Amino acid sequence: MLHRFEEMDDEFARLLRRINPPRVVIDNDACEDATIIQVDSVNKHGILLQVVQILTDLDLVIKKAYISSDGGWFMDVFNVIDRKGNKIRDQEIISYIQERLESNDDLVEPSLKELVGLVPSEEYTCIELTGRDRPGLLSEVCAVLTDLECNVVNAEIWTHNERAAAVVLVTDHTTGFAIEDPKRIAAIKELLCNVLKGNSDLNSARMTLPPPGATHRQRRLHQIMFADRDYEKADKLVGGKVHAKTSRPHVIVTDCAEKDYTVITMRSKDRPKLLFDIICTLTDMQYVVFHGVVHTGRMEAYQEYYIRHMDGVPISSEAERDRVMQCLEAAIERRGTEGLELELCAEDRVGLLSDITRIFRENGLCIKRAEISTRGGKARDTFYVTDVTGSPVDTKTVDSICEQIGGGILHVKWDIKSSPKPQQGSTISFLLGSFFRSRTFSG
Repeated sequence: MLHRFEEMDDEFARLLRRINPPRVVIDNDACEDATIIQVDSVNKHGILLQVVQILTDLDLVIKKAYISSDGGWFMDVFNVIDRKGNKIRDQEIISYIQERLESNDDLVEPSLKELVGLVPSEEYTCIELTGRDRPGLLSEVCAVLTDLECNVVNAEIWTHNERAAAVVLVTDHTTGFAIEDPKRIAAIKELLCNVLKGNSDLNSARMTLPPPGATHRQRRLHQIMFADRDYEKADKLVGGKVHAKTSRPHVIVTDCAEKDYTVITMRSKDRPKLLFDIICTLTDMQYVVFHGVVHTGRMEAYQEYYIRHMDGVPISSEAERDRVMQCLEAAIERRGTEGLELELCAEDRVGLLSDITRIFRENGLCIKRAEISTRGGKARDTFYVTDVTGSPVDTKTVDSICEQIGGGILHVKWDIKSSPKPQQGSTISFLLGSFFRSRTFSG
């Protein structure tokens, strides 16, 4: 009976959406330094994440956002720029945003194929990996895949709190298509699980083969690491000492005096895709954002959200507050840039990734995060690396690696040692308390 009611609710929501399709206004004149995108729509769980995801996948930077979704209606205003700091003036991109956000298809998530922009989903095998992080892990995984005649065409690897997760797309290097032989897939799974287990992770190392295109890849990485409980604190021991992490995010969870909301405020170093990571985590934890504000300064981002559970109840226990704080801190840190950013641009070939990661390992580098892509026969890979202690990489080591790889194909994109230090007093304080005192909301 409950299932029947849920189906009726879905049908009613679709009917409302057809009667009241989303309205999108894109304005380049109202703000001096950003394009304003306003979205009005019938509200449904997950719509905020879907809108943010569309903007994020276009590589747009969200400078400010104002969110309101009380009373069954969703309204959001974004101030966005491109990566170069300019307004969005490309008419093709503007039309795409308008078309996607005004679609009557319930903002269905694009397939993994569409996000990756490579080959049809039947032409690759998607592998999900999770296990304990350690120096050289990615190198070992790549070596196994190369030995098994698998070509890595696309991958994303995250590490956090001594855990590692990856979504990897591979093909059979002899055919260029997906691997379909069940025996071969079983062999790949067995060998990769052995690598992931190492000597101390016998119970939690996993490899799975998800349905292609089932979930947005970066959202899936959040889900994998959340399921792996990477938000639980781990002592990072290096040489018998706790290795402190710098620039920790600051998350506070409190009650709202004016309404039955839980208030979440966050301050952290600003970076691309920060808003997506937060909204993704709140959505997958089954919380609804009723109101919110996001501001980014030169060095810091400030976010504030008024949330409830999907059943309309705010957070009621101290244990749940602590868990939400831990999970949001983890969501911020997973993609946080750590160490030296290296970019590899080269002709793609079988075993290239295995060779590169082996050279990194032999020179004492730890890969903290990586984005692997192949397009038109060209490999374009980005690695974020530290030394084995988590410290910045020595310049001589980088020079030696570049010499070993040869051909000028490895470039330093960003060096944490040369970045300017955050300015003191740059914190942005923008609270919604007065906003709530001056208005009455339904809900």
